[in-house]
Amino acid sequence: MADLFSQEWMQSFGEQWNAEPELSDALAKIHFNSVIGYGLNSEPNPMGVLMIEEGKVVSAGAYAGQTLNWDLRADRNHWEKWKEKGLDMMGLGMAYMSRKLQFRVGDYTAMVKDPRMAGPFIKSFTVMSRV
Repeated sequence: MADLFSQEWMQSFGEQWNAEPELSDALAKIHFNSVIGYGLNSEPNPMGVLMIEEGKVVSAGAYAGQTLNWDLRADRNHWEKWKEKGLDMMGLGMAYMSRKLQFRVGDYTAMVKDPRMAGPFIKSFTVMSRV
């Protein structure tokens, strides 16, 4: 198994993202384009990044200084837990309020208020479990 957010892990995550209609097709409907970084709270930069165009991952790998639209951070234990068990809306709210999940870049409030984005965001945690 590839290490969390490594080049190999991110590429597999991107493949699984594109294979999940509730994620990629749902985001394509709203013309979602974004660069999303994933990493650990203790690090200055994210470890992995996904580049998304029209809901589909077009590039996945290690962070190399890309300008991010979203930068999601948590400690390794929480990432592993969410990867294993997923996350629902209540869990997302609790993780955000307790700062277990941090949005260093990106507007959590706007995202969570828009079901066209919130649903796929929650689904991305389910997709992580497939990596």
